[in-house]
Amino acid sequence: MQSQKHREEVFHVMIIINIKDGESLDKALKRFKKKFEKTGVLRELRSRQAYEKKSVARRTEIKHAVYIQNMNQEGTL
Repeated sequence: MQSQKHREEVFHVMIIINIKDGESLDKALKRFKKKFEKTGVLRELRSRQAYEKKSVARRTEIKHAVYIQNMNQEGTL
């Protein structure tokens, strides 16, 4: 059983942008970019480029949460 390879499941999602009559290509491209950013593909790709230990990831997440909390407290004063 140890010789079995781990199989990663990959889901391919196609982004479809319907271009309306008379719509400029720039507007359609802008809508495509928004949809692409929402999928999180680039964020996932960057996170997979280098392995980060769980303890380091947790520490980074806590630092970010503290930063956000401090920003919110400064805004309410």
